[in-house]
Amino acid sequence: MNFYQSESYQQDIAIAVKATVGLEKLFGSSVLIAGGSGLIGSFMADMLLYANRHMNADITVYAMDLSAERLAARYAGAESDKLHFIEHNVNQAPDFEEAFDYIIHAASPAFPAAFNSDPVGTVLSNILGTKYLLDYGKDHGTKRMLYISSGEVYGQGDLSLESFEESYAGYVDPTSVRSCYPNGKRTAETLCVSYTKQYAIDTVIVRPSHTYGPTVTRADNRANAQFVNKGLAGEDIVLNSAGNQMRSYTYLADAASAILTVLACGESCNAYNIANSASRTTIAGFAKEVAKQTGTKVIFADPDEAAKAEMTPIAKQVLSSRKLEALGWKGQFTVEEGIRHTLQILRELN
Repeated sequence: MNFYQSESYQQDIAIAVKATVGLEKLFGSSVLIAGGSGLIGSFMADMLLYANRHMNADITVYAMDLSAERLAARYAGAESDKLHFIEHNVNQAPDFEEAFDYIIHAASPAFPAAFNSDPVGTVLSNILGTKYLLDYGKDHGTKRMLYISSGEVYGQGDLSLESFEESYAGYVDPTSVRSCYPNGKRTAETLCVSYTKQYAIDTVIVRPSHTYGPTVTRADNRANAQFVNKGLAGEDIVLNSAGNQMRSYTYLADAASAILTVLACGESCNAYNIANSASRTTIAGFAKEVAKQTGTKVIFADPDEAAKAEMTPIAKQVLSSRKLEALGWKGQFTVEEGIRHTLQILRELN
């Protein structure tokens, strides 16, 4: 079974489309999604294709990825004359000439194994990849480019703050190899606003919190993805720490609808946190909810050297959603609901 045969997945797409503010502004346009087979990028593409089928949106979707084979596998069952694949490495100069009204840059390694094994590639996909897409948009009349940054840009934030506003800078150690990800994101954000200032290409930035859902890729070894995989397999969930770090968790359908809301309605040169104020818990709390819904247990263990190398120094990453909600957006899923939907869809796929 693929995603398009999953009734639960299609229902979540419909919920996300309905929750997107200003989606009609994208009707009749063309949208390039770099990272088109990834966790968030592929879900957004499916939302736009859904809008075509059910709302006569007439949106042309270009999904870009390193591998055409991966794109074909991800979208098997979604074939449409409005869906096109582009096989391209975002770290290289574009070798295509299509004009896009909107560009969404969602192409970046976003999980610890990638940071640890390929820190240079992680930095470059954010800095070099962003530059190439900005240049392309500038030269081809793109209306707006949206850059998907990360809540990790806040780094080791002030624990006394209830949540991090977009104006908060936080602290990231530039000499830590793991900073390849947040510092790559920070620099790319500055690159976006610099292009707007110097070349007048409209840019907007989103900073997703911890995003989870059924479209997670097999290579993704983020903690929440591991918890879900273990639970589905009927195995106990192992935590390599007490798991007391507080996080904003956003179910995929909420993250995607929020990002498309910012694309349509966000203010130029602004960054928006992508978070749901009703969806916060600790890492252990997330693990325990997965265990509860899968009939498994959470076990605490001492980390081995490999686990230590991939551990985050961030004790708290709770993002304020006030600026996003001011656009009229509202989250639809609590942590409990998001986990339930994730498990249900993955069970339908198996």
